Order: sequence, then C-alpha cells, then structure tokens
Amino acid sequence: MSDVNLSTFAQEDYCYLTTRGRRTGNPHEIEIWFGVQGGSLYLLSGSGAASDWVKNLLARPQVRVRIRDAHFDATARLVEDAAEQAVARRLLAAKYYHWETGKPLNDWASTALPVALDVSATP
Repeated sequence: MSDVNLSTFAQEDYCYLTTRGRRTGNPHEIEIWFGVQGGSLYLLSGSGAASDWVKNLLARPQVRVRIRDAHFDATARLVEDAAEQAVARRLLAAKYYHWETGKPLNDWASTALPVALDVSATP
C-alpha cells in the first residue's frame, strides 16, 4: 500500500491514466472516472477487457496516474475478489450516479469491469 493520502483527491471528477502501448510501448493517456479506497484508485471499464487501456495495462501493469497536478506511479490489476468488486462498483456509482445503499446499481456500475490501481509512490 501507499503512504499517499489519496482521499484528498477523492472529489476530483477525473484522473488521467497513462498506460504503455502493448505493442509499441508508447504512452497513452486517457481521462477517466475513478473512486478512492485506501491506497488504491478504482476504475470501471464499460467495454470490459476489450478497452485498449485495459489491454495495455494487462500487458504492462506499471502505469502513471495524474490527478490535478499530482502524479503517482501505480500497479494496475483486474479486481477479481467479489467483495472488492462490490466496493469498486459502489464507489463509482455513488460518486457519479448518486447511488445510495439499498438501491440497485445502474447497468454500467453493475456490469463494467473493475480495475484497481495500487499507488506506490508519493507525488
């Protein structure tokens, strides 16, 4: 886990994820929604493993994240644990769709592929 206090960035609308191309090795940056829990950022891929950014991080899990003017190194992974998947889905649904406990998740939050970025460096 990280010594970075990611919670200070939790209300930001977007983060910027830079992966390395799985074929070229070139950097690719996307703007994406995120949630924060402990030392990890959680993302949801609506296109699942078919998204280029997911394919890239599966090939090269070392990624870079920017939130405002802070930069973080992180290790990306698919979230396979059911309890952690639920955390990721609820975090993003609450942040972007005002989901509340006891209500069903929307289609995107319930079907998108959860990805964790485990932050490893101080900004």
